[in-house]
Amino acid sequence: MKESYWGAMIVAFGIFAIFFIFFFQSVTNTSEHNYHLLKETTEAAMYDALDLAAYRKYGTIRIDREKFAENFLRRFAESALLSNTYKVEIFDINEEPPKVSIRVSSLESTNVTGEILEFDIQESLDAILETPDVEE
Repeated sequence: MKESYWGAMIVAFGIFAIFFIFFFQSVTNTSEHNYHLLKETTEAAMYDALDLAAYRKYGTIRIDREKFAENFLRRFAESALLSNTYKVEIFDINEEPPKVSIRVSSLESTNVTGEILEFDIQESLDAILETPDVEE
C-alpha cells in the first residue's frame, strides 16, 4: 500500500511540474515576443517616418511624429498576438534628432487552484535613429 501512495505522489508531482513549466514558458515567450515586436516595429516605423523633403532641402535627418505614430500602431497591430490585450504608450517623439520613447504592456493571467493570477508584462524602449555619416 505504501508503494501505491508513492506512485500517486510521483504522478501528481509530475503533473504539477508540467503545469509549472508550461505557465512560465508562456510568460517568458510573451515577454520575448513583445520585446522583439516593439524593437522591430519601432525601427521600421522610424524609417517610414523619415522626412525626405527636409533631408533633400536642408540635409537634416528628421522624422514626422504623426506619421511615426500612425505607422507604429499599424505595424504593431498587424503583428501582435490576438489573444493578448495591449496598452501602447508613446511618451516622447523628438523629430530632430529622431528619438522615440515607447512602452507596451500586456496582461497575462492564469487560474491556479481557483485563484486568478495576473502578470503585467511591460516592455519599454528608447530608440534613436542612427544613420551613417556620408562624406561628400
